[in-house]
Amino acid sequence: MNFSQYSLLIQSQVDKIKKKMFSSTCDPYSFISPSAYDTAWLAMIPDPHQPLQPMFKGCLEWVLQNQKGVGFWGECDAHGVPTIECLPATLACIVALKKWNIASGSCIEKGLAFLHANTEKFLREINHHCPRWFAIVFPAMVELAHTVGVELVFLHSLDGVMSELFNKRQQILEQEKVVDKCRNPPLLAYLEALPASYEIDQDEINKYLKISNDGSLFQSPSATASAFMITGNKQCMAYLGSLVQRCDNGVPPTYPMDEDLMNLCMVNQLQRLGLAEHFVQETEKVLAKVYRNYLNKKFLSKPRNSVAAQIFGDSLAFRLLRMHGYDVPSDSFCWFLHRKDIRDQIENNHEYFSSSMLNVYRATDLMFSAEHDLEEARSFSKELLETIVSVGTRDQSTHDIIEHELSLPWFARLDHMEYRMWIEEKDSNFLWMGKASSHRFSYPYNDELLGLAKQNFEFRQSIYKNELEELKRWSKDMGLSDMGFGREKTTYCYFAVAASSSLPHDSSIRMMVAKSAIVITVADDFYDMEGSLIELQVLTNAVRRWDAKGLSGHGKVIFDALDNLVTEIAAKYFQEEGSDVTSKLRDMWYETFLSWFTESMWSKTGCIPSVDEYLETSMTSIATHTLVLPASCFLDQSFPNSKLRAPQYANITNLLMIIARLLNDTQSYQKEKEQGKANFISLYLKENPEADIEESIAYVRDILDKKKKEFLKQVLIDGFSDFSKPCKYLHLSCLKVFHMFFNSANRYDSNIAMLQDINEAIYIPVEVGGKEKQPLKPDLKSLKPVPLYSGATSEKLKINSQYFNRPSSKHWRMGSSATVQHEVSRLQLASRVRFWGVSTPQKVRFCFI
Repeated sequence: MNFSQYSLLIQSQVDKIKKKMFSSTCDPYSFISPSAYDTAWLAMIPDPHQPLQPMFKGCLEWVLQNQKGVGFWGECDAHGVPTIECLPATLACIVALKKWNIASGSCIEKGLAFLHANTEKFLREINHHCPRWFAIVFPAMVELAHTVGVELVFLHSLDGVMSELFNKRQQILEQEKVVDKCRNPPLLAYLEALPASYEIDQDEINKYLKISNDGSLFQSPSATASAFMITGNKQCMAYLGSLVQRCDNGVPPTYPMDEDLMNLCMVNQLQRLGLAEHFVQETEKVLAKVYRNYLNKKFLSKPRNSVAAQIFGDSLAFRLLRMHGYDVPSDSFCWFLHRKDIRDQIENNHEYFSSSMLNVYRATDLMFSAEHDLEEARSFSKELLETIVSVGTRDQSTHDIIEHELSLPWFARLDHMEYRMWIEEKDSNFLWMGKASSHRFSYPYNDELLGLAKQNFEFRQSIYKNELEELKRWSKDMGLSDMGFGREKTTYCYFAVAASSSLPHDSSIRMMVAKSAIVITVADDFYDMEGSLIELQVLTNAVRRWDAKGLSGHGKVIFDALDNLVTEIAAKYFQEEGSDVTSKLRDMWYETFLSWFTESMWSKTGCIPSVDEYLETSMTSIATHTLVLPASCFLDQSFPNSKLRAPQYANITNLLMIIARLLNDTQSYQKEKEQGKANFISLYLKENPEADIEESIAYVRDILDKKKKEFLKQVLIDGFSDFSKPCKYLHLSCLKVFHMFFNSANRYDSNIAMLQDINEAIYIPVEVGGKEKQPLKPDLKSLKPVPLYSGATSEKLKINSQYFNRPSSKHWRMGSSATVQHEVSRLQLASRVRFWGVSTPQKVRFCFI
């Protein structure tokens, strides 16, 4: 497939997605995956007027139609692999089907077979990091399944794990209040999962239903379904009816949800997958609406499902709005810092709040000067995330994502590499944790976006491969790749340019900037290590005159390559804009060559400049302006080419030059000290003899921190620079390249440090789902009933050595700790819910084999 065909194919896919996801008829709720767990609970509700019929037949139909091929119901990650949330969801769906006795046996058998084949794997994964929600919900679903006659068969090896799980559930029930300010969500939000022994009277339930103002219990469909079955509350019925009417294809984990938040999640997903360039107008429309709501105070005052969701949404809105040039103050999401009760909730439930804190931490990447709330938010979220990493989490993917955020600064990340990471990330569809199931980006939509993102990424890879080969030929033809000294960095230069920016796929700017970077690298090495003072002076004068007369050898090769590059750029600009910038480009390059010559003079003569003298010269010798300014002329037709002259450099350009220089010096001072070269850190130490090397580095990093915040404001906020957005983002891309090169070491001087990144950026195809372990396929034939064990009687049910008090009127027959037999009345369940008029069998089994 050629270039134009591939481009048309991608555009066709983009158009389909736009019609589906951004049409006026698209419901934002469709962006969020339905919750099988919550839908099953609505399917269990009997019709008050016809108790032998379900109240919400559509929910029951959804359960019937949405069992996965291998037998489970519930959540999948972005690659279609089930998560641990499928265990309680599958049990809840089995209970709903068994309760109404309308499903074919194969649905229930397949579900049980899946549980039999996979429960041990899932429970082993969380054995030491069992989430609070799972310890509450899963045991309850096991008990609920028993009451409707579902025989659960687990391997005997799970005996200890199940015992720990039930023990943890009991500890939670004993230690927490029904509504505990330090716990989120509170126990009452898990009403459907609370055992009958946990006493809550109807008045208390009705009190919280009244407080909610919408008839729900903490906006939880499952808890509200339970509340309705217990109380018959009319407001509950109205809430549930509204929910089913709005979400007729499976209900979400929470309702209602902020529609702005759902739209923001869509925009965020497009950006993370590298698709933003195809949805510019759609993105702006969403953000403009969110910003209008913010100005009208609607965004902050809207009721949200939980504190976690509110923090998640507010910090996401802040980051996306600020990234797109909107002037948003930090208090739009830092409000939680001033609420001790909320801070306590977060600290006591750090894993539950992990996605919210991750969003807060990401938002603080876009911090400007004197934003003290953001500094506090960054410190608070970082400490929480570090705690999660240190104590561990049930999900290795979550651990890896957090570690990536903490270890690699946003400024040091290249866009193209981040896109690949998110395309391959199995949890790329995860948004935030709900009560008993994740809020995830809808699997069908996410699958389409992943397919498009993979195509788009590999299309760019094909372009990058071709351009790199062309660049290698140019470098060889110019003689730059065969100099015999210094660094041959043709591939490094192209990788840095291509991977750092989201220039249009047909842009010629990548080649222009990459050629400039190659010339800079070779010329800088010639001035640093190869040329004599006389040779360097001759070359510098030749660049001043722009005349190769008197040049030979390496100097002649460098000048000819530079002349070829400048001539190409000037000719292209004259063709497109009708004006000649040749003299301005030549002056800019002469200024850079002169700075290299000055530094060589210092080094070769032993002259030691002052810190101010050094910085004035070295911010030019880092040569970032020669990369971004000529390219900016082509990104914006109105770009004032007067900015190509030194005294007229814009503040944003000067900041880029200073920051890049200081980043370089923090990683190269030891090497340059050994070579006798000037470096900001060594010069600062000389002028401040009372300071040691750590203090000197800390001083430079403090300068860098302040300058980067100032630079970021110039880039992001309209009105602080007269450059257009594309020009400002090119400056940002350039800074990110230098930050990547000099983040923790001098990667640019290494011959191997970046090879894997280069291969992944340009050559290695993207893998989506290929590395993930799929669930074990169940074998229906292996499910054989285990004989009931008849033993001593007891008034307490014992499951894995854990006792749960029951009313004395119930009769329990217990054999071993691994085999339970339960006599139940017609209307009683293991949970507090009553199924009106529905019969349950007289004997159930809970067996280990």
